[in-house]
Amino acid sequence: MFKRLRIAVLLYILLFVAAAQFLTARRSTDWDAPLWVDVYTIDGDGRSTTREYLDKLEPTEFSAVEAFFAAEAHRHGITLEQPFRLRIVAEHRDTLPALGPASGALGTLWWSLRMRWLAARLQWQNNSPSGDIVVFAVFHEPAEQMPLDRSTALKKGQIAVANLFADRRARGANGMVLAHELLHTLGASDKYDPGSNAPRFPDGYAAPDARPLLPQSKAELMAGRIPLDEQRTAIPENLRQVVIGPATSREIGWSH
Repeated sequence: MFKRLRIAVLLYILLFVAAAQFLTARRSTDWDAPLWVDVYTIDGDGRSTTREYLDKLEPTEFSAVEAFFAAEAHRHGITLEQPFRLRIVAEHRDTLPALGPASGALGTLWWSLRMRWLAARLQWQNNSPSGDIVVFAVFHEPAEQMPLDRSTALKKGQIAVANLFADRRARGANGMVLAHELLHTLGASDKYDPGSNAPRFPDGYAAPDARPLLPQSKAELMAGRIPLDEQRTAIPENLRQVVIGPATSREIGWSH
């Protein structure tokens, strides 16, 4: 009896948190004020390289992401000086709820509620005003076999998990991953083919009206790659080689 009551109370709290975050998401794309992003860093592998990188992390680690969004917002007609404000709040030293590859609909729903509950608890424990979006930046020692695009976000849920490399040389790639996942939290969709990872035309192209069409010189953020020809693509080195296309702009409320 007590166990059932405890589960019922927990579900009620989780649903309350989900409802509150849904209402926040509805307000977040008005773009009449900056969106504050609370970043919680995580040591993803326990390696000494990762630990050393986190210990030396600067508050300006993601300043390039802020600058990118400001430039792209102005290009799309948004008058806010800074549409996103990123701040590193603290290191989260516990593991995140896991989402297995075969979780199914109920498993994904349960994972989503657990992530929302974790984000809410962290924000309640923080003495500063709560941000609009929570990002868990999970740092790993650089390894060729670990793709950075294995990140996740709750669409309209204001929560993202970004897998990043603990290497200053990877700041450009880290910024792209974090920016990509941030826009997922606001409803932006992926614009690449899940089988080939190739950008979808036209929404996944930075300049779909260019003549000649290929090669493109930049990547669309939610596509993540620069189309070079019919078979080849290139991964941009940093956000200076990336733009936010019209379709993504509409999804996040920058244009109609």
